[in-house]
Amino acid sequence: MPPKLLSPLFPWLILLTLLLVYFYSSILHFQKPSSPISPSKAIPSSSSCNFFRGHWVLDPKHKPLYDETCPFHRNAWNCLRNNRDNIGLINSWKWVPQSCDLPRINPFQILSLMRNKNIGFVGDSLNENFLVSFLCILRVADKGAKKWKKKGAWRGAYFPNFNVTVAYHRAVLLAKYEWQQKEPEHGDQDGLKGRYRVDVDVPADEWTSISDFYDVLVFNTGHWWGYDKFPEETPLVFYQEGRPIVPSLGMLDGLKVVLKNMISIIQNEVPGKTIKFWRLQSPRHFHGGEWNQNGSCLFDKPLKRSELDSWFAPSNNGVNKEARLLNLLIEEALQGTEIQLLDLTHLSEFRADAHPAIWLGKKDAVAIWGQDCMHWCLPGVPDTWVDIFSALIRNILERG
Repeated sequence: MPPKLLSPLFPWLILLTLLLVYFYSSILHFQKPSSPISPSKAIPSSSSCNFFRGHWVLDPKHKPLYDETCPFHRNAWNCLRNNRDNIGLINSWKWVPQSCDLPRINPFQILSLMRNKNIGFVGDSLNENFLVSFLCILRVADKGAKKWKKKGAWRGAYFPNFNVTVAYHRAVLLAKYEWQQKEPEHGDQDGLKGRYRVDVDVPADEWTSISDFYDVLVFNTGHWWGYDKFPEETPLVFYQEGRPIVPSLGMLDGLKVVLKNMISIIQNEVPGKTIKFWRLQSPRHFHGGEWNQNGSCLFDKPLKRSELDSWFAPSNNGVNKEARLLNLLIEEALQGTEIQLLDLTHLSEFRADAHPAIWLGKKDAVAIWGQDCMHWCLPGVPDTWVDIFSALIRNILERG
């Protein structure tokens, strides 16, 4: 019997089968687990990653991106130049968020993303500490960076290869305040030397005219809101609409009113296109007393998680309780605004080992000012702040 003839459709069935096999194998190829992505590309979305909660791990491969020769250093924070003990170990700790990886900043990429744009920091010296870390890291990508102090800036830098300016405006209370000497005829019976007038509804001159210049702004206040800065003999007195607030306000009540007014000004006067952050408090690590009471921070490793509440919980009334206490007021004031919280408090609470302490670069500094357990060594913890800050900026800009 002669063989049956094949159907004319058979070649097409073979071709269709081959195409399906190819298509299916292609799908499998794209579904294979990807190889590790370099830190410069691994940008988790803020909706799926909380960079602010996690733990520190010791990683000998984790090294600073800059050294003591960075021209933007402030001497007292330059722990490499000042030969601080254990500075190598301090910089070998790596922050690991609990649900994702924190990409390390790529200064070339962040400057490219910010090309023709500007970043401003407004607040007290802890924002300056933040700024110096940021400037030194960005300089890795542009060695031609130049110091910049225009538009009322306290300090900053211009990166010519990218046309980017990053600067700090010193405004420790955010609101305008000025010293008023006590009138001689009032005598000395009450112990007052004078007072500081705070206009709760008037921003400090240093940042009243900068809102159109910056595309990203980072605000903070808090470290000056204490009786060590404004003791009873030189108190803060609060004014609104040019008149004293009656009855007079205590320190924290005054802060609440200032926060309400400054946040309203930021919301109403800073352009909507500007990315706005508010950095929560940087914790202090004074042990055994305040800065002027022989407080010390000569530690060689981070605190344990179990130790944090004993150091920082307001209920314990310790010398370092201010960060959490002020954060509660700030978070409440920011509710319902477009200003994003930059919550760097928790990750910094662990790092009692990372302050300049007695290594301040001047022989008599400790005798005059005490140990510095408030600011941070550079390189150091603020470099991790920069990693988080840059990841958030990239996430916002790349989303468009």
